Amino acid sequence: MGSERAEPGTIRPGGRTARVRAAVLRAAEDALIEVGFSRLDLTDIARRAGVGKTTVYRRWGTVTRLMADMLLEMAAQSLPRTETGSLLSDMQAHARLVQRTLADPRQGALFKAVIAAAICDSRAAEALHRFYDIRIREWAPCVEQAIERGEIPEGTDPCEVVRAVSAPLYYRLLTTAYPLDEAAADRAAEAAVAAARAGVFRRPLASPSQP
Repeated sequence: MGSERAEPGTIRPGGRTARVRAAVLRAAEDALIEVGFSRLDLTDIARRAGVGKTTVYRRWGTVTRLMADMLLEMAAQSLPRTETGSLLSDMQAHARLVQRTLADPRQGALFKAVIAAAICDSRAAEALHRFYDIRIREWAPCVEQAIERGEIPEGTDPCEVVRAVSAPLYYRLLTTAYPLDEAAADRAAEAAVAAARAGVFRRPLASPSQP
């Protein structure tokens, strides 16, 4: 029986293997920005990375698997959460991190390309969902601590609060020409925290069973 290929990102290579992986992932980002998901080609990515195409095909196999690995690496390289003892300050830090990433010319273009790919390819969408799940769960403990401190109601869904912080920034990136600045980030954090304090993100109570 042949050996199964490990899922991208589950093995952290070292030495030359790590250098090859880094070069291929960087080349994949460049290609995704330049030509879009529908025109990605593993042979072209290998050429851009300066590695043999056999290496790329053997390790990743498909464009979608390569993009999944790229997103996992992006999630792993993101800065860790900030814990200040204040939900508003924590969420402002989260919002500003998202804002700086999306306002960066390269990173902003990359996220636009990834989101476009997710719209038309289910496996690309799955990879994108995994990326955001990792990042949301990284920041959710800030909300959990705020619940413990009594800043926001019991039963608040931490992940929904974190999503509410970043969502307006992605909307601004994708649908408007307005600047994506720190003021926009701070407003997004303030609105999400105000909504959390008002109980907007409380999980619905289970309905009592019918007799």
